[in-house]
Amino acid sequence: MARIRVDGTDIEFDCPDDDVLLRAALRNGLGFPYECNVGGCGNCRFELLEGEVEHEWGSPPAWGERDQKRNRWLGCQARALSDCRIKLRLDDNCIGRHTPARARARLVEVCAVTHDISEFAFALDRPAAFLPGQYALLDLPGVEGRRAYSMCNLPGDSEWRFQIKRVPGGAGTAKLFDGLHVGDEIGLDGPYGMAWLREDAPRDIVCIAGGSGLSPMISVARAAAAAASLAGRQIHFFYGGRAPRDICGEDMLAELPGWGDRLHYHAAISEEGHGDWNGPVCFVHDLAARKLGEAIAEHEIYFAGPPAMAQAVQKMLFDMKAPFERVHFDQFY
Repeated sequence: MARIRVDGTDIEFDCPDDDVLLRAALRNGLGFPYECNVGGCGNCRFELLEGEVEHEWGSPPAWGERDQKRNRWLGCQARALSDCRIKLRLDDNCIGRHTPARARARLVEVCAVTHDISEFAFALDRPAAFLPGQYALLDLPGVEGRRAYSMCNLPGDSEWRFQIKRVPGGAGTAKLFDGLHVGDEIGLDGPYGMAWLREDAPRDIVCIAGGSGLSPMISVARAAAAAASLAGRQIHFFYGGRAPRDICGEDMLAELPGWGDRLHYHAAISEEGHGDWNGPVCFVHDLAARKLGEAIAEHEIYFAGPPAMAQAVQKMLFDMKAPFERVHFDQFY
């Protein structure tokens, strides 16, 4: 057990030998800045002033030569080898409503959603809460490094469910789709993420999703449709894929209260030449802009999807002058 001191403050916290600085701080109720939690975004950088650490993943993508020269490390990867003094700016916005904790989880069901997305249901060995839109880290047997996946179900269920897209050549999804069977156990750590549903926001809601970004947006939409505090809100759900076989989610939303009245589904594909498709052919962010126009800036906006889509959505919202505080997403690469 290492003792970690935050420079310039009287804040200290313990970091167990089998944990990393970021997650140990969050478990102690401290707002250590982060987003992706798996070494891809770099938002959890800190400067090591005293002590010794090592990365779980030797060379994470967000850790470059410049960081190494400045003795900067990634909180989501750094294990403490001794007591340490670190320099960073804590952010109370990163303190979750539910403290993340580690658990064992047993796979209980797998259901196909599309040709390359399946829903995986895990039963946890302890009660655990999360907020709609949050994610967990899955520790898969035989796979180096944890994988971040978002829950698609409502809090309070006995299971945590994840809609996951197979990544060609991806070790994590290869294990999930081909090497994991009902009854197998994995490690699970969560909840994490700041793109959770704001039930107190006095605005209509927009959800924009692509690929496995479906999962957190379905969770947000399900919770928004069920929340008494949001009974008067309109909910616009946009989903984008390359081809008709990629489009999904409408049947899940159609089961919710308010379907067709205040809950609306819009889909688009980006590839031309599909004669069996009668809907819009464009990118999903363009579809949202066409449907709502500048009025989109008056909504509470949530989005999730592949990096290129996320960047395009951010640019569209910036161009539409959507206030930053009304836009909610977790940054992944």
